[in-house]
Amino acid sequence: MKNTQDSRLRALSDWLTEDLRLAVADLSPASSDASFRRYFRARVGAETFIVMDAPPSHEDVRPFIHVAELLRQAGIQAPRIHARDVDRGFLLLCDFGQRSYLDHLDEQSAEQLYGDAMAGLLRMQRGVETSTCQLPPYDDTLLNNEMNLFRDWFAGKLLDLGLTEAEHGLLDQTWRTLADSALEQPKVCVHRDYHSRNLMVTDEDNPGVLDFQDAVVGPITYDLVSLLRDCYIAWPQARIDTWIRGFHNQAQTTGLLAETDFARFRRWFDLMGIQRHLKAIGIFSRLKLRDGKAGYIGDIPRTLGYVLAVSQDYPELAGFRRFLLDRVQARFTAVTGLTA
Repeated sequence: MKNTQDSRLRALSDWLTEDLRLAVADLSPASSDASFRRYFRARVGAETFIVMDAPPSHEDVRPFIHVAELLRQAGIQAPRIHARDVDRGFLLLCDFGQRSYLDHLDEQSAEQLYGDAMAGLLRMQRGVETSTCQLPPYDDTLLNNEMNLFRDWFAGKLLDLGLTEAEHGLLDQTWRTLADSALEQPKVCVHRDYHSRNLMVTDEDNPGVLDFQDAVVGPITYDLVSLLRDCYIAWPQARIDTWIRGFHNQAQTTGLLAETDFARFRRWFDLMGIQRHLKAIGIFSRLKLRDGKAGYIGDIPRTLGYVLAVSQDYPELAGFRRFLLDRVQARFTAVTGLTA
């Protein structure tokens, strides 16, 4: 794998210097993500750029290009694409810098940063026309496939629970409840990873938005959940409640949302969060077991904690919550040494 990556890095460097005729003074790792994509920071004179390396055998840069244009047209600060080689999976992007939301959120900055992020989310939801944007639907199949990552990779492979037929039936019933709630919501453009690691603090038009290539048309609460019940940083419930209500009010004021019943909107938000967090737990497990990226396991306790805390408010999820308490928590600790 290392030789393959090194050969791609050489090809990437040649693309910058020979094809694009850039005098690159330095090319250093900028970040990586949970996929096969890699990012480098290229210094050219006084400017810096981000260069994406997306191996075509694993990644396709065309969705990134398409969604970037949709977001920019909607008034969202997505990276400007300065050059592209679609066949080889290379993109030259503007650089938002190194100030992620995750690194800069604290008690003092949270109101301003989350205010900017929710304003941007509303612009995206209003500005991307779902009937013409050519994004795939967040349909029943996708919702269930995501939740089955929890069943297969977390419960099945990481914890090796050996689920009984009755437990499989319980999961099926729970998945149906969560998917039905998602599918009844108003449909908007959904980023799918609108959280603190993918939002950059910028001096103008904050935030800069990254990692949007998997965007779909789906439930209005999905990205709000990603933002406010972030797998990587947690806030007091009272503060989250205030932000949810503020978003609901703004969505109504701007004409984006006709739903006036806040209790119904809150139920959508809560159940959407459980669906998303089940998916995330499955992905974190898969990253460790399949991809050798063990660091994400440390984010499971916080993520599972959201599921346990929220499910206690919904009687229809009582059986699933009991399953987590009786079968999952202790086994997770035994396997990982972490307390869930």
